[in-house]
Amino acid sequence: MQIESRVAGDLAKNHIVPVAITYQNRLIENVKGLREVLSAEKAKKATATQLDLIEQISEHIAQIMTMVDEMVEARKKANALEHAREKAIAYCDEVKPFLDGIRYHADKLELLVDDELWPLPKMQELLFTR
Repeated sequence: MQIESRVAGDLAKNHIVPVAITYQNRLIENVKGLREVLSAEKAKKATATQLDLIEQISEHIAQIMTMVDEMVEARKKANALEHAREKAIAYCDEVKPFLDGIRYHADKLELLVDDELWPLPKMQELLFTR
């Protein structure tokens, strides 16, 4: 569990979040461009989807970063315990739940971020690739 939580945190902070931010920045540039060339009314309609995506991505990024930081703190507390049984229980009860939350938000980002940018195999690729 210790290794799995470290890997999950690393993947989230160093691979998933940066790619999500890159895609979000592309969307922001798209919104800016549309606002420059379209009238205010048309731009509002044309950018509604992108703005919604930007907000969704922001929320998932924030949740992932918060959960990773909290998981690291929980891991530190668990590692400070002397007895192996207590440490195992702490990892199970205090660290493991963060993995589900991080996974949930990473899965949501996987659905939102452009396939060309996503650094990991997507679930659909794993399921339908022979």
